[in-house]
Amino acid sequence: MVTPIKEWSKLEVRAVVRFLFSKGTKPSEFHKQIAETYGEGAMSRSRVYQWCTWFGEGRTSLGDEPKSGRPKTSTNEENTTRVDELIRYYRRMKIREIALKLEIPKSTVHEIVHDTLGYRKVSARWVPKMLTEDHKLKKKFKGLKFRNAFCSDANKTMEMRIRRILV
Repeated sequence: MVTPIKEWSKLEVRAVVRFLFSKGTKPSEFHKQIAETYGEGAMSRSRVYQWCTWFGEGRTSLGDEPKSGRPKTSTNEENTTRVDELIRYYRRMKIREIALKLEIPKSTVHEIVHDTLGYRKVSARWVPKMLTEDHKLKKKFKGLKFRNAFCSDANKTMEMRIRRILV
C-alpha cells in the first residue's frame, strides 16, 4: 500500500502527467497512479484527459495560461496614483467620495488608501502612517511628563487645601 503524499502542488502533479504521457501510458492508468500517490483530490480524471490533450497538441508549459478579460482587481499603479493625488489635493475627502469621483469600487479605494498608501484618518484628514519608534517614545514620555506634572500639581493643591483646613 502506498502512503499518499500530503503536500503537493498543481505543477508537481502536472509534471507527473506530462512524464507519464510522454512514456505512452494510458490516461486512465496514470489517473489511478496519481490518485494512489497524491490522494483523490489531486486531479480529476477529466482534468488528466484535458492535460493529455494539451500535451498531445504540443503544449510544454505546466503553468496556468494568462486569463483574458477584465482583471480581478482594480488596485493598479494608475488608480493608486489617482487616489493619492486626490487625497493630497483635499485631505478631508471621504472614501465614498473618492470612489464616486474615480468610478472604482469603495472596497478597492479602501484597500489602496489603507494598505497600499498607508494613510489613516486623523481629525477628519488623511495623514500618512509615518510614526517611527522615535516618535512613539517621545509621545510616551510626553504623556508621562504631563501625568507627572498633573499629579504634582494635584498634590500641591491638596496640600494647600489641607493647610487651609488645619489653620
